[in-house]
Amino acid sequence: MAKVIGVGGVFLACRDADATKAWYVRVLGLEVNDFGGFHFTHSHSAEAFGEGARTIFAPFGSAEYFAPSTLPFMLNLMVDDLDGILARAAAEGVEEVQPRQDYEYGRFGWIMDPDGRKLELWEPPRG
Repeated sequence: MAKVIGVGGVFLACRDADATKAWYVRVLGLEVNDFGGFHFTHSHSAEAFGEGARTIFAPFGSAEYFAPSTLPFMLNLMVDDLDGILARAAAEGVEEVQPRQDYEYGRFGWIMDPDGRKLELWEPPRG
């Protein structure tokens, strides 16, 4: 049976796309690819996190979890060093919007991007 096997991309409308790209480079350490966006190879996340590396696709019954954003979605970005990313974000004046949380399935922190999107930063467990 034919089925979806992954997320091929996420495309965002931005007030100022160049400024948003620059923010993602400066605050989150992403590198712009040849097409003007960012890409993540599955092999890199699998190398770092083994079976813990995965993409979650989950409909929510309410957007309360996405607050303080008023948008009807949130981005969850897998990171290799949550504390390091959040320290760099703080140095850039980006505040965490809720306390960090640790679970058996990983560590989480939350910030907002320049366009008001809530970003859930997820460091999966190693191994």
